[in-house]
Amino acid sequence: MGTNDVWLGHPDETRQLDVGVAPGLAPDGVPPGASGDVAQSAPGYAAPTRRRAAALRSDYRIAEQPGFVLHAYPYRETSLIIDVFTRAHGRLALVAKGAKRPHSALRGVLQTFQPLALSWAGKSEMRTLTKAEWVGGMRPLAGDALLCGFYVNELLVRFCAREDPHTALFDHYLLTLTRLAHDEPAVQVLRSFERVLLRETGYAMSLDRTVTRQNVVAGRSYVFDPERGVCDVEMLEPQADALRGPVIAGQTLLDMERDDYSRAQTVAQSKTLMRFLLNTYLGGTPLATRQILIDLQNL
Repeated sequence: MGTNDVWLGHPDETRQLDVGVAPGLAPDGVPPGASGDVAQSAPGYAAPTRRRAAALRSDYRIAEQPGFVLHAYPYRETSLIIDVFTRAHGRLALVAKGAKRPHSALRGVLQTFQPLALSWAGKSEMRTLTKAEWVGGMRPLAGDALLCGFYVNELLVRFCAREDPHTALFDHYLLTLTRLAHDEPAVQVLRSFERVLLRETGYAMSLDRTVTRQNVVAGRSYVFDPERGVCDVEMLEPQADALRGPVIAGQTLLDMERDDYSRAQTVAQSKTLMRFLLNTYLGGTPLATRQILIDLQNL
C-alpha cells in the first residue's frame, strides 16, 4: 500500500458535523442568536436569520481530517489535551473530553504513529475533539524505530507553529513513518525528514550552490552558514570568525541535495551538519529525544 493510500481522496474539505453540544448552542457555547444578526419582526425574515446562524456555527466544525497524535497531556481527571498534526490545518491542540475513562471510545484510538480521521469543533485556540477514527493501513513502530518516531514528533512540535498547514511536510511525515516501520536505515530516513522539515518551515537553503552562486565542487571543502548558506572554506580562511559551522566536503553537500546517503562520509558529515543546524535554529535548546538517540548511537 502506498503512503497516500492510507487516506483515499484526502478529505480536506470542511464539512458540517453533528457534534455533541448542548441543544441550542453552537460548538463554542454561543447561543445561535448571538451572531450579530437582529431578527426582523416580519415572519419572512426569521428563516434567513436561522440560516445565517447555522452557517456561522458550521464554520467551527471540521470533520474527518487526516491527522496524527504527536503528544498527549493529562487534562483534569478524565480528559486529555492532544497535540495533533493534520494535513489541511497544521498542528492543533484538541481537548479529548473523557478520553481517560475506562469505557471511552477514544481511549484506544488516540495513539501516536497511527493514521486517524479527526473531527473537532470550536473557534478558540483549544478546540474540542468530537470524533476520532482509526484509519489503519500502517505497521506499528517498535524498538529503535519507535524512538526515531518520537524524535520526529518532537521536531514537528518545536518547528511547526499552530494552525500553519504544511501539506508537503505532512505527506513526508507519513512517508517517514512508513519507512521506519519497514526497517529502512534510520540515519537516512531521519536526514531526509530533517531536510524536508527545514525546507517547509522556511529554514533550508540550497546545498549545491554557494552564497556567491558558484556550483559546489565535490572535491572542495565548505561551511554551511545558517544565515547565508554554503561558503567556500578557502575564501573564508582569512576570516576565522566567519567559520560558523562544521567543515563539510562538497561531495556530502551534493549527496544531501540529492537525498543520497549511500556514502559513509555523507552519513557521518550530514549527521554533524544537521545537529549543528537544528541546535542553531532552536536557539541552543536541546531536543530530549535526540539525546536518547545519540546515547544509543542511532544518530
